[in-house]
Amino acid sequence: MMNILKLPVIALISATFFTSALVQATATELTETTNLVMAGNKYVTLLGNQVAVGDKAPDFKVVTESFSPVTLADFKNQPLLISVVPSLDTGVCSIQTKRFNDEVANLADDVVVLTISNDLPFAQKRFCKTEKVNNIKVLSDAVWRNFGENYGLLIKDMGLLTRAIFIIDTDGIIAYKELVANISQHPDYDTALTTLKALSTSSDLVEANSDR
Repeated sequence: MMNILKLPVIALISATFFTSALVQATATELTETTNLVMAGNKYVTLLGNQVAVGDKAPDFKVVTESFSPVTLADFKNQPLLISVVPSLDTGVCSIQTKRFNDEVANLADDVVVLTISNDLPFAQKRFCKTEKVNNIKVLSDAVWRNFGENYGLLIKDMGLLTRAIFIIDTDGIIAYKELVANISQHPDYDTALTTLKALSTSSDLVEANSDR
């Protein structure tokens, strides 16, 4: 089980930064969802708007390692997989991020893979350099918590995003969603990758037919 009390210092700094920003969100009365995700043997409360397969993917605004803003619109007309992790400096999150980084070699050129966490950008930069993560885009939601709010992923009183996978098709529709039942567990890599590859193949066929 991921022990929050044993998180590395940099992860706790990220959580503190996030929590201070989250205080401002209380005035907006974020929707609370329970009984979806557990930490250990207890359910956590998720803040924000839950989305479902078939929904139009909500826009979001996150930042790169240099604090440059990135939005969903930056990946328009591309199959997109978003891997969401609580903190890169924990075992499962590290493995998850490196797994998708390695899988990019098996995907079509137009596919984009993102990892989003509430780690601070400089922490993400250090992680990517140390672990040689250079095939995916690693982005931070620590500045505006906009992604977590719009996708219902903020863990109340923890300052982290819950573990999840989303796949968004070329029309901007959510084609796949997994909220991992316990944040200490791995996501279903195989099903997510199979779905992503099928979407990429379909988009290639549509493009080929439109060129005729």
